[in-house]
Amino acid sequence: MTTLSLKRIAVLALPMAALAMTTSAQAQEWTPSRSIEFIAPANPGGGWDTLVRTMSRVIQQESLADESFAAINVPGGGGAVAWAQVARDNGNPHKLFATSPPMILVPLAGASRFDHTDFTPIARINTDYSIILVAADSEYQDLEDLFTALKANPGLSVGGGSAPGSMDHISMAGLASAAGMEASAVNYIPFSGGGDAMTNLMGGHIEAVIGGAGEAVGQLGEGSQLRALGVSSEERLGGGLAEVPTYQEQGFDYTFDIWRGVMGAPEMPEEAVAYYEELFADMLETTAWREASDQLGWIDAYQDSEEFGAFLDQQQEQFSSVLTDLGLMR
Repeated sequence: MTTLSLKRIAVLALPMAALAMTTSAQAQEWTPSRSIEFIAPANPGGGWDTLVRTMSRVIQQESLADESFAAINVPGGGGAVAWAQVARDNGNPHKLFATSPPMILVPLAGASRFDHTDFTPIARINTDYSIILVAADSEYQDLEDLFTALKANPGLSVGGGSAPGSMDHISMAGLASAAGMEASAVNYIPFSGGGDAMTNLMGGHIEAVIGGAGEAVGQLGEGSQLRALGVSSEERLGGGLAEVPTYQEQGFDYTFDIWRGVMGAPEMPEEAVAYYEELFADMLETTAWREASDQLGWIDAYQDSEEFGAFLDQQQEQFSSVLTDLGLMR
């Protein structure tokens, strides 16, 4: 090849290289062009709803994004209705949803044809814990009282805001096993969200409710119609839950983490994922987020998209074993 030809190739390559660099820079600079639909796959009052609304508020309060995050409730099927809706919106970078263990558990139980592999992992945000609640005037003063009654009368029920085989059910089943009951013997009653479960508790239709500590903290305290019997953390939580004893303190050797995170529509562009990863990491560093987390009893547990995806795969393997023991694996 002649020297002239080599020069010609070099001259042609320069604009191409410049174009590639420009394209890459543009990809890295992606930002939302309209309001983001931020879906809580349940009714108001539950853990997903609390996460979505808290994140949306902090992002707006701290001016972290030019576009707003619109909190939208899409209840039904322990999350399955919302997942089916999001799954149809392939590639949409403006649609996100809150997620937690039901994203793994509900599909394993056969209640959704979509599982975590059908969506784009964005970030794990934090960890919460399960809490057992009774009415303030309940005869049950501690977990021992509750399980003594449940063992004596299997017809007594415990409610939760997620479907059979999902997060609240699995958490309650594990605690029951630690209390000496057959995990499958718990009369678990599913409701469409934490708010519905609380309503039925106050109406005397169920003995107790199991839910997320974060969603319950605002409903406890002086003058509350609810009373907490125990929380699934290894140590007592702070803030408004500081007086609630752990399961282990009461002789039940069991803990349960409720991780929460954010996922997006299938095939979300990589540059959009990178934008949200950075946004949420920045959010966790704000004073407003720290204050909200302390109040709600949340513990930061950030993972980026790649780490979160691998974590979800591990959760699927772990929960498959639990559901098999409950006879709920499909």
